[in-house]
Amino acid sequence: MELPDAAAAFAALSVETRLALLRLLMAAGPTGLPAGDIAANLGLPPSTTSFHLAALERAGLTHATRQGRQIIHAPRIAGIRQLLAFLTETCCGGQPDLCGDLARLLPPEPAPAVAPAFTVLFLCRHNAARSIIAEAILKRLGGRRFQVFSAGSEPASAPSPEVLARLHALGHDTAGLRSKSWHDFTGPGAPRMDFVITLCDPPDGPACPEFGDRCVTGAWPLPDPARFSGSRLEREALLNELYAGLERRLRAFIALPFATLDRAALQQRLDALGSYPRPSRQMEPA
Repeated sequence: MELPDAAAAFAALSVETRLALLRLLMAAGPTGLPAGDIAANLGLPPSTTSFHLAALERAGLTHATRQGRQIIHAPRIAGIRQLLAFLTETCCGGQPDLCGDLARLLPPEPAPAVAPAFTVLFLCRHNAARSIIAEAILKRLGGRRFQVFSAGSEPASAPSPEVLARLHALGHDTAGLRSKSWHDFTGPGAPRMDFVITLCDPPDGPACPEFGDRCVTGAWPLPDPARFSGSRLEREALLNELYAGLERRLRAFIALPFATLDRAALQQRLDALGSYPRPSRQMEPA
């Protein structure tokens, strides 16, 4: 830790309320606490709690993750250890081991145990192209914030080799991508979906099954690459255009202020993303 970073951390801790807040989070451990519980424990108004939490996070002493509609705050053990190490690294002539148990005050930072914030399912007819591309893009853009799946009403035996080759060329890990039936995501043992997004045109395939009352559904109709004709270069250009259209939508999707939107507002935003321009050029069906 550099001197300015240590000074910023100590400045953040110079307020009594923040010391109490950090001690409360340390007691909760790496699972953390929702902001509302923190405010209730310390008897603070929500706005004051948010102000102090933001100061501690800027100083690298806490971190926030989203779980559904809640924001969970937890101590950043690595940052606190770094602050203690900064104090002790010059101890006893550069031999901090002589300072007793200072170096062992805190346990190592555990691996993150927070589940992805939202579960998203992309659907198309064969789960071979459009939904596979969307799954790959959101996995890369969304990171740990999203758990991502794709499926189809009439799944192919495997994703399109042309699509997999294009994704691989664009730097995606394609090892785990496979075609699946949407029935794999219904029933009592299936993961609960927060968002279900269909990518095929409305007449393309049967009506979707039910994925639970809590999920928000959206329709982003896009052309099926299986119907592209033309030369290899023309098909590749259309795949690139399809990829770019999905990437634009998904960048806008992950930037939504989920914590401040109710279900109706989320539905409205998802529908708006579906009206983004479709690929400007389409080949005649093969």
